Amino acid sequence: MLPQEIIRRKRDGEELTDEEIAAFIAALTDGSASEGQVAAFAMAVWFRGMDARETVALTQAMRDSGDVLDWRDMDRPVADKHSTGGVGDNVSLMLAPIAAACGLAVPMISGRGLGHTGGTLDKLESIPGYTINPSASLFRRTVREAGCAIVGQSADLVPADRRLYAIRDVTATIDSVPLITASILSKKLAAGLQSLVLDVKLGNGAFMTDRPAAERLGRALVEVANGAGLRTTALITDMNQPLADAVGNVVEVENCLAFLKGEKAGTRLEAVVLALAAEMLVTAGVEPDAAAAHARARRALADGSAAEAFSRMVNLLGGPPDLLDGASLILARAPIILPVTLDEPGYLTACDTHAVGMAVIELGGGRTKPEQDIDHRVGFDRLRPLGTWIDRGEEIGRVHARTLEEAAAGAARLRSLYTVGEAAPGPEDPIVSRLSG
Repeated sequence: MLPQEIIRRKRDGEELTDEEIAAFIAALTDGSASEGQVAAFAMAVWFRGMDARETVALTQAMRDSGDVLDWRDMDRPVADKHSTGGVGDNVSLMLAPIAAACGLAVPMISGRGLGHTGGTLDKLESIPGYTINPSASLFRRTVREAGCAIVGQSADLVPADRRLYAIRDVTATIDSVPLITASILSKKLAAGLQSLVLDVKLGNGAFMTDRPAAERLGRALVEVANGAGLRTTALITDMNQPLADAVGNVVEVENCLAFLKGEKAGTRLEAVVLALAAEMLVTAGVEPDAAAAHARARRALADGSAAEAFSRMVNLLGGPPDLLDGASLILARAPIILPVTLDEPGYLTACDTHAVGMAVIELGGGRTKPEQDIDHRVGFDRLRPLGTWIDRGEEIGRVHARTLEEAAAGAARLRSLYTVGEAAPGPEDPIVSRLSG
């Protein structure tokens, strides 16, 4: 089965057989399919789509391109969460230790930045010494002793996705439902999970910008995952503004530490984190309903057990033991930090969230080609939420940059991405809807 023939059939809108999909993924994995052929296949799928059977076959072929983990010796339910990607979405950094503190084992296999969205691994790599690719034994030890481990794909786990993921990132083929579904679920199925909760982002900072598209993706993910035997539910959450008040890498780690110390109470970020934590506990069977699960997650945050789980995970994976209290001395800072102010007063009524993510890439905090090095120090923080009244000369955030020139350009860029009006927008629940199998 020649790769070009498989590409041609999909380009022409034909349904691929399970055997053809398996053959192309095998060629992608062993390198016999060129980068150009992989990009062409991704673009053909983007334009022509795949039906449910093809998507299941693609997911399973990618899962089977490498090892599948086995956690049957774990004495607690094995669960995970995955986000379809957003801006200022550092939920995983707090959610994994909260879930661990509540009795779950969370072997979270994460990815790098994709398109305009940040990557969990890029954020964690800003912590000195943190190992995103530990040995199998260290990975298992960390999950067992800390309750969670957020790591990257090993060379033996879904190698097909690693290559396809990097090529999608730079070929405008990110927002394809079959490719997103297969990418996410192949890793989760290979991770040996017992349950999964999905955070499907919706809005101008998400890959799915309208509700029908987000629900279509959510239903596809839930259907394929449950069909493959993985108990899965999904929340659709709002991404019409940055979720955290920081967008970048170091700045989002700092935001995580503040969150775990209780300094982000009452924010949209807290609402999303606790809702996903509750969903994980219910889906895993640890709590009977959302109210009890939500209360348990909140206790784990309030009593410090979530922060302790995060610190233990970081230390076991090679990071500093005193990160929680010593971040100002440990994490690298950008040379230039400038306030971003408004020239005219008004309410923040809208944000071009996609462009905020792209602005971080322009500062050097993201990639324009696979394997490109990034500057973890740059980004934005102290971002004000929509609905906030801002006086003339008051900050809407800060830019972190390498040079004064880049800082000035970043500040002007951020300022241009917010709309200011005379009336405050109405409050919106960041939890849009829930999908179950």
